Amino acid sequence: MRLSRAKGASGANPTARPRPPVRGRPNARSGRRPAARRPRRWGRWLGYGLPVVLLLGTGGLIWHSGILDRAASAAGEATLQLTGDLGLKVRDVLVEGRSHTESDQLLGLLGVRRGMPILAFDPGQARERLDQLPWVADAEVERRLPDTLFIRLIEKTPLALWQHDGKITVIDTRGDVIPGVSPGRFSKLLLVVGEDAAPHAAELIEMLNGEPDLAGKVTAAIRVGDRRWNLRLDGNIDVRLPEDGAPAAWSRFAQMVRQEHLLDHDVAVVDLRLPDRLIVRTSRGGVPPLRAKGQET
Repeated sequence: MRLSRAKGASGANPTARPRPPVRGRPNARSGRRPAARRPRRWGRWLGYGLPVVLLLGTGGLIWHSGILDRAASAAGEATLQLTGDLGLKVRDVLVEGRSHTESDQLLGLLGVRRGMPILAFDPGQARERLDQLPWVADAEVERRLPDTLFIRLIEKTPLALWQHDGKITVIDTRGDVIPGVSPGRFSKLLLVVGEDAAPHAAELIEMLNGEPDLAGKVTAAIRVGDRRWNLRLDGNIDVRLPEDGAPAAWSRFAQMVRQEHLLDHDVAVVDLRLPDRLIVRTSRGGVPPLRAKGQET
């Protein structure tokens, strides 16, 4: 039996492989050429990026060299000098509240001079410098255009002399040491003694001032065990205050002094630690306990 060929079949060898199309030639059926390869773009990126890299590198070198800072500083100094030439210069320095701070020390620390451009003076920096002075607790600094600097000082108040660790220093109302101050300048202040006496000195002095006539006789106060005070009157009488109720005991003692003239006698020790009586000892020996007037035995 013979196999018949299908109609329309060519006489070519059915097992023959078709030839691949030739690149670049038009397709016999579509008439279009195949897509060409895209050109590489690294050259375009190099053309754009190289100037940017050079620009950034040059800017970095200028920045690190300080050229811009020096130029800006020179321009700023020229501007300040111009404002001074226009009349904005320092002619007066007004200081309010200065009692203990030396004027030469104050002006030297501020670095201000007559005739300098007033806008070159920095009030914020000046205040920070003033806080370094031993007597200054706080300060306000202002530029009052066109030619005046105004400074208001709040100085520390010397409260007492503090004896501890074998030395004597001046303390303020907060119990802080005022550095560089000679105790000899304030020899009339109350002497407080003890490691923890300074923080409690303001409270003690406020209590003593409640009896001003008697407070003037107190020359020293010794802190005992961070609990209570022993007072020294007229340099030779010891008054022992209680741990609790010290203000009431102090008032009671003042009443006895006024009514019984207690300090006119040869008194060495007055013990106020008992709430209902004063125990008095003389330099020659003990005496019976004394009661405040009006109390029953």
